[in-house]
Amino acid sequence: MDNPKVILKETKTYGKGLFAKKPIKMGEIIAELDGRIYKAEKCSLLLKDIADHAVQFSQKKWRDSKGFARYINHSCNPNCGIKGKFKIMAIRNIKKGEELTFDYEMSEDSDWRMKCRCNKKNCRKIIGAFKNLPESIRKKYKNYISEWLIKKYHL
Repeated sequence: MDNPKVILKETKTYGKGLFAKKPIKMGEIIAELDGRIYKAEKCSLLLKDIADHAVQFSQKKWRDSKGFARYINHSCNPNCGIKGKFKIMAIRNIKKGEELTFDYEMSEDSDWRMKCRCNKKNCRKIIGAFKNLPESIRKKYKNYISEWLIKKYHL
């Protein structure tokens, strides 16, 4: 399910990304990961396209999307988060024209890493596993962390 208020278009930095074509209210579902499930001992064993777009939802499983969800970019200051295991949801009101982002460490806890290019004041430079997420940010994201990580880390 893709939110009709969202459009896929080219970004200035990352290639494709999601943008609000109308204002989006906090709590609205942006998209759901509804695609193929991939299993691997670690993320680095997945094809790069899968590793870079699928979302981890258990220790050795990732899920891709048939729709918009695979194109949401990372930010260290996101406006979206993960609800349950597969829903991407607005964590604040989003203005028309704003890019939709989530912090990939809200769902990832493997050997996958990426250099961050969000250029936010609080940019962590390298993005990877949830276990690296500072405690203060974990608290900020409390209601928007993948369910599997909540259980794994007893949050």
